[in-house]
Amino acid sequence: MRNRGCFFMKKIHSSRWKDAGLVIAYMIFYMCFFNYLEHRTGVQIHMLQMRADYSIPFCEYFIVPYLLWFPYVGLTAVYFTLFNDSRTEFYQFAVCMGIGMTLFLMISYVFPNGQNLRPYTFARHNICTELVQHLYKIDTPTNVMPSLHVFNSVMCCTAIWESRSLRKNRLVRWGSWVLTVLIIAATMFLKQHTILDVVVALAMGRICWFFMYRYKMQTVVEYEEI
Repeated sequence: MRNRGCFFMKKIHSSRWKDAGLVIAYMIFYMCFFNYLEHRTGVQIHMLQMRADYSIPFCEYFIVPYLLWFPYVGLTAVYFTLFNDSRTEFYQFAVCMGIGMTLFLMISYVFPNGQNLRPYTFARHNICTELVQHLYKIDTPTNVMPSLHVFNSVMCCTAIWESRSLRKNRLVRWGSWVLTVLIIAATMFLKQHTILDVVVALAMGRICWFFMYRYKMQTVVEYEEI
């Protein structure tokens, strides 16, 4: 047990906790700003739904992958922050997530947006519809573009697939790919986001991949762990 404890402490070096502190500090900033956006008044909300959005049926069962987004993003962040040996991969992941989430805040501030696709009644009553009802109560249909559910899922999947330490772990790689696809679909089948929200998020993810992974930033320096 003592050897395991020493290995654990060696694995998680103090410098990684500093990285974790920066991540937590940014999340506090993000949540404060997002809370402000959700509760500000006196702004015109631009509705984003299109005709094509109404052709997508509501399906409450997609609440399962939608809620799995939270542990998916959280565990991916913990892995790359504290356990992944490559700090370059951590910086790539963190910068991509930070850019996307900051752009989301900026877009929501400059261009307040929303959608009106949610059903007023459900054809069935089950535990999934109850979860959807609870989701609708705590999550307003405003500030929806780009979809962070989509963007963050795509960047988590990208980080996992690009990670050298996970290249041989097919279960994790393909599991993340399948879950990402299901989460993207869930945002539309649960009427949480419009097609436009998803397209913009996918485009942002592609751009981040291009600059951070296809052509790796030369300014990202991997520091030595003492």
